Amino acid sequence: MTVTTERPTQSRLLSLDIFRGATIAAMILVNDPGDWAYVYHPLLHAEWHDWTPTDLIFPFFLFIVGVSLAFSFAGRIARGATPRALYLHSLQRAGIIFGLGLFLNGFPYFPLSRIRIFGVLQRIGLVYLLASLIYLIFRRRLRPVVVTIAVLLLGYWALMTLVPVPGFGPGNLNPPDASGMVGNLAAYIDRLFLTGHMWRKFWDPEGLLSTLPAVASTLLGILAGHWLRSNQAQDVKFHGLAAAGVAGLVVGGIWGRWFPINKSLWTSSYTVFTAGFACVVLALCYWLVDIKGWRRWAAPFVWLGTNPLAVFFASTFVAKCLIIFHVPGTGPKPLSWQGYLYQHFFAPLGQPIHTSLAWALCFVTVFTALAFVLYKKHIFIKV
Repeated sequence: MTVTTERPTQSRLLSLDIFRGATIAAMILVNDPGDWAYVYHPLLHAEWHDWTPTDLIFPFFLFIVGVSLAFSFAGRIARGATPRALYLHSLQRAGIIFGLGLFLNGFPYFPLSRIRIFGVLQRIGLVYLLASLIYLIFRRRLRPVVVTIAVLLLGYWALMTLVPVPGFGPGNLNPPDASGMVGNLAAYIDRLFLTGHMWRKFWDPEGLLSTLPAVASTLLGILAGHWLRSNQAQDVKFHGLAAAGVAGLVVGGIWGRWFPINKSLWTSSYTVFTAGFACVVLALCYWLVDIKGWRRWAAPFVWLGTNPLAVFFASTFVAKCLIIFHVPGTGPKPLSWQGYLYQHFFAPLGQPIHTSLAWALCFVTVFTALAFVLYKKHIFIKV
C-alpha cells in the first residue's frame, strides 16, 4: 500500500473516476441504514431472483476494476514495466485487498475457528488477480479474452444447471428454505470447503464457484477500457459503449428467462445484464463529462473516486466499530454507539423509514468529506 501526494494526471478518464466515486457512495448508502427494519426497497438486495438498484453496485465496481486495469496496465507498460513486474504487482495488490477484507471480517476478536473467509473486498482482490493473470497471459489480446468470458459464463451456466447436487439433483436454484439450506452447486461446493466460515450457515454469496462469473464481470470491463483507450473519435466511443450496454441489457434479460438474474448466485445472466447496465452508465458519464465538459456537478464523486478503497475500508471499519462497541451506563443491555447516536439524534426527527435513510445519507456525507480532505491535500492511497 502506498500513499502519494501527486495530483491525478490529466490523462485520467474523469468520467471513470466519477462513475467509481458514485459507486462507492452507493455502497456506503446501502450498507449503513440507521435501522435495518426500515429501509426503502430499492436500497435492499432482491430477496433471491430478480434485481434492485442495490444489486447493481457490486458488479459495477468489478466492471470499473476491469476498465481501470486496462488503463493502468497500459500506463505501466508505457513506463517500461516488464511482464514479471506486472505479475508481481497484481499478486501483491490482490493479496493486500484480500487481507483488508479478512481484517474487517475478523475485527476486533479475530475468531479463527469461525471467521468468514470471503467477502466484498476478498472477492475484489481475487477477481482482480484472476482477471489480471488472464489479461497478461494472453498478452493483452482481446480475442482470447472474449473467448474466456464466453467459457466462464457458459461453463458456469452448465455447472449450475446440469451438475447434480447430492440430495437436490441438478439445476436447483431455489431460495433458502426455512432452515437456510440451498441446493445449488455453488453453495454445495462452499459447504465442502468453507463450512463454518461463510456469510450464512449453508451458503455464501461471495463463495468459490460464483467467483468465475465475477471474473467475467471484470473482463467485460477490460473490453470497455480498451474501447475507451482506442483512437476512435469521442462520439464513436460514446455510441459504441452505449450500444454494447443496450445489447448487454437485452441479452442478460433474455438469458434470465432460463438462468435467472440473481446477485446471490452471480448468475451468468446477472453478469451480462449488470455489465450492460454499467456500460450505459459509463457512456452517460463519458458524454456528460468528457464530451460535454459538464463537470462541476460531479466534484464529490471525483473526490470519492480517487480514493475508493481507502474510503470504503474506512466507512466499513467505522460502521463496524459503532455496532460492536457499546456506550457505558446505558442499562443491562447497553446500546451500541450506532444505536445510541441513532436513537438520540435521528429517530426523534420523523418517521423511521425517513430517519433511517437520513442516517445513511449522513454516513455518506461524512466519508465524502474525508475524501474531500484527502483530495485537497493531494493524498491518494493506492493499493
